[in-house]
Amino acid sequence: MVRFLINTLIFLGSAALGLWITSLVLDGFQIDFLALVTASVIFTVAQWILSPLIFKMATKYANAFLGGVGLVSTFVALLITSLVVDSLTIDGVGTWIAATVLVWLITALCTWLLPMFLLKEAADKK
Repeated sequence: MVRFLINTLIFLGSAALGLWITSLVLDGFQIDFLALVTASVIFTVAQWILSPLIFKMATKYANAFLGGVGLVSTFVALLITSLVVDSLTIDGVGTWIAATVLVWLITALCTWLLPMFLLKEAADKK
C-alpha cells in the first residue's frame, strides 16, 4: 500500500513538473498555478487509463507504433486535460508537438529516476 501511494505521488509530481517546465519553455503553452494542480491530477488519471489501452490497441492493430505509445498517450492526455482545464492553453501545432514530447520526456525521466531515490530510502529504512 505504501509503495502504491509513493508511486501515485511520483506520477502526480512528474505530471506537475512536466506541465510546469513545459509552460516555462514553450511560449504557446500557458497554465496558472491552480490549473496546474487540477491539470496534474487529470493528466495522471488520463495517463493511467490511456497508456494500457493504447498499448493494447497498438499491439493488436499496429505493432510498428508500440514505441510511440507513451507519446500518443501523452498527447491524448494533454488533449483531454486542455479540454477540461480552462486555464491550460496550448496554441499551434508546433506547440502541441513540442509540448507532447517535452511532457512525455520529463514525466518518463521522473517516473524512472524518482523511484530509485524515494523507494530506495524507504527500503533502507525497513
